[in-house]
Amino acid sequence: MTTALIIAGGVGKRMGMEIPKQFILVNEKPVIIYTLEGFQNHPQVDRILVVCKHGWEDTMWAYIKEFGITKVKWVIAGGSKGQESINNGVQFLKDYASDDETIIIHDGIRPLVDELVLSDVIVKCEEFGNAVTSLPYNEQIFVKKTEDTTDKYIDRNTLRRVGTPQAYRYNKLLWAYNKATAENIGMTDSSYTNTMMVELGETLHFAAGSDKNIKLTNTDDLALFKAYLRMKQQ
Repeated sequence: MTTALIIAGGVGKRMGMEIPKQFILVNEKPVIIYTLEGFQNHPQVDRILVVCKHGWEDTMWAYIKEFGITKVKWVIAGGSKGQESINNGVQFLKDYASDDETIIIHDGIRPLVDELVLSDVIVKCEEFGNAVTSLPYNEQIFVKKTEDTTDKYIDRNTLRRVGTPQAYRYNKLLWAYNKATAENIGMTDSSYTNTMMVELGETLHFAAGSDKNIKLTNTDDLALFKAYLRMKQQ
C-alpha cells in the first residue's frame, strides 16, 4: 500500500495573492489539482491524504470532486508551519496505515511531479526504507567571509539538491515525528522531513529528480509553470 501525503497548508505571502497559492487558478484549474492529478494518475499510488490550510477544507473538497480526484480519501487541517502540517498528517494516519506502508510526502505547490520521479521514489523506499528526490547542484557555492567577501568554496560534486516527493516507511516516519516533537528536533520553520531525519541520525537514500519539478514560491515560478503547460499543449 502506498499513500501520498500532500501538504497544502501554506499561505503564499511571497506570491502576492489574496488566496493561498495552492488555490491560484491556472487555465481555470487550481494549482493543487495539477499536483493531485500526478498522484491520481500514478498506478502505484493507492490513496491520498491532503493536509490543507485551516478554513479551506470545504474549498479543497469542492475542487477534488469537480476534477474527479477519486484517490483523495481525507482532507485535514494543517498547522502553522510545514513541519506541523506534516506531523498532523502522520499522526492522522495512525488509524489507517500499516507499519511497512510507503508514505510519499509532497508539496502541494509542486504541480509538475513526473511519473518516473514518483516511481523511483517508491521503488527506492521499498528497497531502503526511505528515498528523497534529488538532483546535482550545478552552480558554484561560496561561503561568506564577511557580508561582501569570500575566500572559501564548497565542491559542488559533494552536493545534492533535495526536494519532494520524499518517501518513508510509516513506522519510521511515526517514530521520527514523535521523537522530534517530544525533543524539539528539526521542527523549525526552515525544517522538513528530510532535514529532521538527518538530525535524528538517519541515513537518507537519493532517488531521481527532475528540473521541471519546480516549487511555486513567487510570481516568477508561476510564470515558469505556465510556460511548461504551454509547451505540453503544443
